[in-house]
Amino acid sequence: MKDVELRGMFSAHIILILSIVASTLVPPLFLEDFSVMGTHLLWLCICSGTVAAITIVLYSLLPTNTTSGKMNSSTKVTKIFRSCLLFFTSCLIFHGIIVLYGAPLLVSFRETFLFAVLLSTFTTLRCLCMLGPNVQAWIRVFSKNGAMSIWDTSLQITTMCSLFGAWLGAIPIPLDWDRPWQVCIGVAHLGMEKGHCYFSQVWPISCTLGATLGFTISLVIGPLWIYWHKKHLTYKCR
Repeated sequence: MKDVELRGMFSAHIILILSIVASTLVPPLFLEDFSVMGTHLLWLCICSGTVAAITIVLYSLLPTNTTSGKMNSSTKVTKIFRSCLLFFTSCLIFHGIIVLYGAPLLVSFRETFLFAVLLSTFTTLRCLCMLGPNVQAWIRVFSKNGAMSIWDTSLQITTMCSLFGAWLGAIPIPLDWDRPWQVCIGVAHLGMEKGHCYFSQVWPISCTLGATLGFTISLVIGPLWIYWHKKHLTYKCR
C-alpha cells in the first residue's frame, strides 16, 4: 500500500465533503428562502448534482481500479452509455426498495425518486467511477475478501455507511414527536385525519439527511480506518 495513494484518497474525500458543505451554504447566497428543511427538494437536487459532478471529475483524475488503457471513441461512448443506463437502473431499484420499505407508491413519487437518486450518487456512481460499468467487478468488491486495493475498501465503507445512514434516518419517522419533518409511513391516513404529517411536505427529509451524514462520516473514517489497519490489509491481484 502506497502512502501517496492514501493521501490522494484523503484529499479526494475532503473535496467531496466540501462539495456537500458548499451545496448547503452557497445556494442561500443566490436564492431567497433557501434552506435544507424549507426547500428540501431543491437542496436534494443541488447536493446530488454537486457531489456527482465532483465525483466524476475526481475519479477521472485519480488512479483507481478502473481499467486503464487507450480506448477509441466508440468504446468510450459505449462505456458512457452503459454507465448512464446502470445509474438510471440503480435509481429505479432504490426507488422500488424504498417503496417496499413503506414509502408511498404514487403520492410523493418525485420525492422518493430524488431520494433514490441521492443514494445512487453516494453508492452506484462511485462504483461506476472506480470500477466502470462492470457488474462482475462490483460483485467481487462487495464479496468477502473481494477488495483488491484501498479504493475497493473505501468503496465498501462509503456504500455501507450511506445505506446504513439512510436506514437510521427512517427510525424517527413513526415516532410521535410532532416534528414538521416527520412523515407517518404506513399510517399516513391517520396522520392526515389529524391534519399533519403530509408526504408531500416532509418526505424524505430525515432519510436524506441520514444518508448524507452517513456518507460524510464514511469519507472521514474510511481513510483513517485504512491507515490504522494498513499493516493488516493485504490485497491480491486477480
